[in-house]
Amino acid sequence: MRRLFYGLQTVGLETSPVADSLAGLRANEAHYFWNKYKFEYLTYPAHEKADEVALFEKILLEERNLKFSAKILEVAIYENDELYWPEFYYEDGMVLNLLYEKVGQEGKKPKRAVGIKLSVGMEIPKELEGKFKFARQRSKLAGEIRGSYFTIKQEWL
Repeated sequence: MRRLFYGLQTVGLETSPVADSLAGLRANEAHYFWNKYKFEYLTYPAHEKADEVALFEKILLEERNLKFSAKILEVAIYENDELYWPEFYYEDGMVLNLLYEKVGQEGKKPKRAVGIKLSVGMEIPKELEGKFKFARQRSKLAGEIRGSYFTIKQEWL
């Protein structure tokens, strides 16, 4: 298990060609989860979270026929009674997350989506080319983040 603070640490991301940018994106995520949930953001080597990786890869394949060639390096998981929110750090610099509300709020359908974030310096993965429009946002820790998402239709948990 690895503890992350707000610093730009490349531990676990060293094999990425955009390790510094990916570390900035990870620090940005850690900052978000601390501010929103007071959650100490922890990441794990992907092999330690094989069940979560397998479920996520199944969701990607069945929901959108997506299978990425890039290797998942790290996994972070936030979970409480209402929300399951794992994040997956890919070697190419992409971060995907699964926002999965367990129960909808007051008669509404639960929010369920896969979020996509691309690190500075990486190309759009060939698996996503032409399929998504990417919005841009600025971050002090991550520079410019390109992001998109798609909703999840099936029940997975």
